[in-house]
Amino acid sequence: MNVTDELDTTVGGTKTWQRELAIAAGLLAFGLIALPFAVYVVGQRVLGESGEGAGALDLAESLWLDLLSFQLPAWILVLSPYLTIQLARGIRRIWRRNV
Repeated sequence: MNVTDELDTTVGGTKTWQRELAIAAGLLAFGLIALPFAVYVVGQRVLGESGEGAGALDLAESLWLDLLSFQLPAWILVLSPYLTIQLARGIRRIWRRNV
């Protein structure tokens, strides 16, 4: 099977690459917007108060600035939702191939 044939297949009327792009964009938006606030809430509950004036927006701003300065941990955090989905897809594909 040719790679271009695989990319041009349709799933429910939508091309596979368009579906993949939508998934990637949604998970990237989640990683950029919702994940910093989730990390803040979990940190508050597990570790307690982090200091005077250090709120959820401060954490998000710090993460976004780290992204702009190409800090690897920030990029890993933001991309982790998409990378997790890709890992699960790969494992599922290997699992199905061996069964």
